Amino acid sequence: MPWIVSVLSGTFTVLLLSYLILVLGHLAAQIYYARRTHQRASRQPAAGAPGSLDCPPSIGSLPSVDVIIPCYNEDPLVLTECLRSVASQDYQGKLAIYLVDDGSRNRDGLSGVYDAYADDPRFTFILLPRNVGKRKAQVAAIRQSTGDLVINIDSDTTIQPDVARKLAAAMADPGVGAAMGHMVASNAKATWLTRMINMEYWIACNQERAAQAMFGAVICCCGPCAVYRRSVLLEVLDQYETQFFRGRPSDFGEDRHLTILILKTGRRTVYVPDAEAATLVPERIRPYLRQQLRWARSTYRDTLLAIRLLSRFGPYLTLDVIAQNVAPLLLGLTILTGLALVAATASIPWWSVAALTGLALANCSYGAWHNRTTTFFTFALHDFIKIGLLLPLKVYALCTLGNTNWGSRTIPATLRPPTLRPPTAAGATKLPRPALNAPANDNHGRNQEVLSQ
Repeated sequence: MPWIVSVLSGTFTVLLLSYLILVLGHLAAQIYYARRTHQRASRQPAAGAPGSLDCPPSIGSLPSVDVIIPCYNEDPLVLTECLRSVASQDYQGKLAIYLVDDGSRNRDGLSGVYDAYADDPRFTFILLPRNVGKRKAQVAAIRQSTGDLVINIDSDTTIQPDVARKLAAAMADPGVGAAMGHMVASNAKATWLTRMINMEYWIACNQERAAQAMFGAVICCCGPCAVYRRSVLLEVLDQYETQFFRGRPSDFGEDRHLTILILKTGRRTVYVPDAEAATLVPERIRPYLRQQLRWARSTYRDTLLAIRLLSRFGPYLTLDVIAQNVAPLLLGLTILTGLALVAATASIPWWSVAALTGLALANCSYGAWHNRTTTFFTFALHDFIKIGLLLPLKVYALCTLGNTNWGSRTIPATLRPPTLRPPTAAGATKLPRPALNAPANDNHGRNQEVLSQ
């Protein structure tokens, strides 16, 4: 019927134009503020130079730093690289490293890695008798450590030698409660998917987080490498450890939830673009989609907590949250209406295809310009993944917010880790190792959260 075609055509046009205006407006503002953040960073004195943030008056004035690394069933070679990168930090202040083995089933294979650092007084190993989840493994170490700053690092992540120094420098302002570094994929060249993810990380850090940093409100300090002020962390630690959603414990999306709790205290969160960490990313579609499902659920849940904070940070953060959460759903409605229109008219509205293609290329423009490479425009192909896979996944995530499963693991029933005996000498005494056949639950997933989009 002609009136049906007319209604479909009008609805499709309104939806598509609304989507284009929202996304283009958000993209333009994001690039503008991200550019200002990078310009501000480039005007700072060179690292270590007089007047730079990481050149304090004396070594004695440097804050003490605790690095916490939760580990669960990690590959020994991957963990070795992680610990080597942490042990090689050029930080001149006191540095203590806490590795928490979260009931790994391959602990016999990891024991050699632990032994390699047994004589390093900076290392403390906390071996939990059973798996309690990444969040509670972190808390177990936080409650034992004493440093002024706490850096969380994933066990599959390596960091550059200057990361601790640069993150600590970002915390020189007492109004800053947390900071994150720049994320890259360490296995970026493994598959076409990892190349896409690596570019996705670049945009997430250098556009999204950089723009948010202009307002002191990075919404998610990424899990693989983030620093927190201990005094602020202790204020929110109980809330962080026992997050619930609809009456059920919720353990994934811990980096976003902790960041929002920090913001709720009135402190700022910032982004340090030259503090680089490299983390392993999924090389196949199925693990990637499980990861994205967790992130989508945690984003929707914690956005509810963040809404009341937005008025403090100005209109851009409100636009940012709306664009990230509403735009995908608006695109989904646009595509469904477009498919119905194609079915009714037996013709494709090519102008809409051209508009969406142009938008995809525009999203790559800042990355291509900043990195001085046209290769970045290939990220436009990521839109096929977004439309074909991620949009349905986001809708499913929204409809299943009450699901607290990791997909590859289950949430432990216990809410607190077992009581641990504190070390008798800070950073030097190793806790006694439990038997290698200590009971563990049926969790099979890895404890890793990177960029919660």
